[in-house]
Amino acid sequence: MHRTCLLTILLLTILLTGCSKTKNIFHERFFALGTLIEISIHGVDQALAKRASEQIEQDFHAMHSNWHAWQPGKLATINKQLASMEPFTPDPSLLPLLQKAGHLSQLSNGLFNPVIGRLIALWGFHDNALPVGILPDSTVITALVNQAPSINDITYIDTQLVNHNPAVSYDLGAIAKGYAIDLAIERLREFGIQNAIVNAGGDLRAIGQHGERPWQIGIRHPRKNGILASIELEDDASVFTSGDYERFFEVDGNRYHHIIDPRSGWPASSTTSVTVIHDNAAIADAATTALFVAGPHNWTKVAYNMHIESVMLIDTDGIIHMTPAMQARIRLEPGITAEVRLSRPAP
Repeated sequence: MHRTCLLTILLLTILLTGCSKTKNIFHERFFALGTLIEISIHGVDQALAKRASEQIEQDFHAMHSNWHAWQPGKLATINKQLASMEPFTPDPSLLPLLQKAGHLSQLSNGLFNPVIGRLIALWGFHDNALPVGILPDSTVITALVNQAPSINDITYIDTQLVNHNPAVSYDLGAIAKGYAIDLAIERLREFGIQNAIVNAGGDLRAIGQHGERPWQIGIRHPRKNGILASIELEDDASVFTSGDYERFFEVDGNRYHHIIDPRSGWPASSTTSVTVIHDNAAIADAATTALFVAGPHNWTKVAYNMHIESVMLIDTDGIIHMTPAMQARIRLEPGITAEVRLSRPAP
């Protein structure tokens, strides 16, 4: 929920400039989950597209209210209940999201960790406004890391949730957009819409086609202006990217970004960006964080455990690591001369 709309992934099909009512394509945009949401619908009646878009906007605003970890809402209430260390019955509407986040955290061996909310807040990345020029107290970071908050600290007994670690606090910023996009695609299909893109701050899921051709998107270069690569999408695919350029601040010339390694409590330091293609947006969202933290030496194991086949990881030396499945789908832009290393997900 904290990654802002700096267009990690750029739509190439058409410039989205608000609500457009051309003959075959409908566009709408609004702000929710701390980012710009853009909906593109192809080949249906404009009135139907408008109704679907308005319903999705309502859904997103409700999710923003309910899923924010610090603003008053259902997730903030759950965090307060967790802090009490007493068993409680969580709001049932959040259980599917919490359980999905917990399952993916386990698959990633904790590199995607949705319960390090106190670390996220300590760094100041819990709000839309970025922290300015002040590093957290390293002793406090160390103390939180030593408490090792983990999804395994939370157990379910019948309908009740029990927390066994006072350091546990939910922050769903690394899965919320993906999960919300999946729900939006379900909503579009309820309206009978089969060709559309839902784009949340550059992370997206596309279904169907753009008329007679696939949807076309571009992947932002992590260190230069413009596009690193492009991808054609059709049928059903999500493309998510996590980068160290999305949310960061600088102190003494050093960049401190929002992707925190839960093992150290500090921003992960060996990766600049990770792009994942998957048919489920929530999985793609969580996987980009886990793979980013894993870094160039360990990402293949995490990809294997999370069942991710299409990955592109760019390390801090500018080397592009990718799977053969990604290589088959992506087209690097002319003039890209970086070294490319192919690896398969492996245990």
